[in-house]
Amino acid sequence: MPVFPSFAPPSSFRLGLRAITGNSGNSLISSAARSFSTRYHPTILCSHYSSRGAINRPRITTNYFPHIVSPRIPIRTFRFRAITEYVRLPDSYEDRKGLPFRKEDLSQRDVNKIFGAHLEAPEANRLLRVLHGRRVAGTLEDPSLKVNTTYFSNADQEKALKYLRDNIPVDEVINAGLRAEDELKYLEAQEKGDDKPEEQFEETGHQDPPSDEVVEKVEVPTGRLPMPKSDSPYGVGSFDRIRAENIAKREAEEKRLEAERIDREREEALGNIGTLQTIEQKPRELSPRMKKWRERGTSDLKEFPNMKPWERLLPSLAMTLLVLGGCVAYATMYTAPKKSGRIWPDIPPAAATCLALIGINLTIWCLWRAPPVWPILNRYFILVAATPRPLQLIGAMFSHHHFNHVALNMVALWFFGTRLHDEVGRGNFLAIYLTSGVLGFMTSLANLVLIRGLEFTTLGASGGIYGIVGAFFWLHRYDEFKLFGYPPDPMSGPQGLAFLGLILGMHIVPLLSRSKKMNNLDIASHIGGMVAGVASADLVKRHMDHKARLRAEKLKTMGALEKVVLIKDKDPQKTARLPAGR
Repeated sequence: MPVFPSFAPPSSFRLGLRAITGNSGNSLISSAARSFSTRYHPTILCSHYSSRGAINRPRITTNYFPHIVSPRIPIRTFRFRAITEYVRLPDSYEDRKGLPFRKEDLSQRDVNKIFGAHLEAPEANRLLRVLHGRRVAGTLEDPSLKVNTTYFSNADQEKALKYLRDNIPVDEVINAGLRAEDELKYLEAQEKGDDKPEEQFEETGHQDPPSDEVVEKVEVPTGRLPMPKSDSPYGVGSFDRIRAENIAKREAEEKRLEAERIDREREEALGNIGTLQTIEQKPRELSPRMKKWRERGTSDLKEFPNMKPWERLLPSLAMTLLVLGGCVAYATMYTAPKKSGRIWPDIPPAAATCLALIGINLTIWCLWRAPPVWPILNRYFILVAATPRPLQLIGAMFSHHHFNHVALNMVALWFFGTRLHDEVGRGNFLAIYLTSGVLGFMTSLANLVLIRGLEFTTLGASGGIYGIVGAFFWLHRYDEFKLFGYPPDPMSGPQGLAFLGLILGMHIVPLLSRSKKMNNLDIASHIGGMVAGVASADLVKRHMDHKARLRAEKLKTMGALEKVVLIKDKDPQKTARLPAGR
């Protein structure tokens, strides 16, 4: 069957897309929307926080040859990964050999691009390996190791370091810090005499046959610290190394946190109170004009007003009841205008209503980028728990800070709003939308004032959107839905009640989570809006059924009266009593 019977044929969703995009109305968007289908149950009839808001799968290509039948053999692809952490430095590391920085050495053409034509490829790759090893070992500034790179000029070494830093990211500061800690431990152990340290130099040279001439032995620095002795008779095992890596990571993290704490205390002592972030994340200096508008849009309150909870909630509760009464009156008295009296006569009413709401939301989102209107927006278009104003319940419904937030809400409004509008009409649709949004923010305000705290603010159309979604699935709670044709026939798809349960479950999980990102969601407004949407849809459905019954009874009565009139007209006595000539 089509998506919904009241849409066929064609739906306001598709007509609205066609009116907006022209010939592209049958594009991928509309085809995806048409694939969202439902099948009715054969026996049951549908008569009845954000404080500011809301992996690529591995692609496997297979060559298929139908004329060849062969077993499938799993193929594993191994990617080369250069060593970049000090704790993973191998025991066999030597400064004169370095560490591999890529799977294959650079070609002469690549070397010429980096260093020029004066350096051969083997020598250039050797220099890159040595410098990469020093970056990992934390010995870039060790003067005793310069002997292994004296053959190369300072310019070539700088070019090699630039290439490595651009292509192989290594935290040289942390590696050098870990190296310094190991050196300190090594020196302390040497002073205490606990262990007899191994020599840091190894003997190299040609092994010529013995002769009368004494061959001088050359001592070359290896660039690695002696390995600590293990108490185990089996030596240092893999678990010992893993434990050492974890200890080193934990100590490095503790050191970083301690440094951040010290910097934060220093900043607070200087008067710059707030979370200390990196230099790139610090707010940039504002222009004098922007400072002026920011001061005008910022409240001059030094602390929260001393008010009781009921003093904060009562005015907003009165506004909520007033809006609910207005929505009921509007839905009851609304009469659809004629086509000639509409602003957009060529667009279906459902699409026109949703486009108007989307336009209002996008306009206010753009106004947040205009500093002169900040005082009005901060006063009436964001719900502030510390200083709530009744009009904030309505203004915050159409206000968003981030584009991702407004875009997600408007897509949901278009997708579900046009469908619900076609079923219940404009008056009932707007009543459901406004009721859900206001009750959602009233629930959120009560949650902030009584439970979470007064330092939070909230805004967004999520309460109204969840009300629309909840109302839609409640009206189709016993209908079976298919997404893109799945599950295939003859299997039955999930009912509308299943989608309502899924949405409710997705909001219960964040309540039990300790994640900061989850805690920033305004769960109260979402749940309050959805509950309001379900209750409003049920009332609207009952009212529509009542009006349909009254209309049917009226038509039935009118039909009986017409039959009585026809019988009287055919009465022969009445015809005989008529004067002649008539």
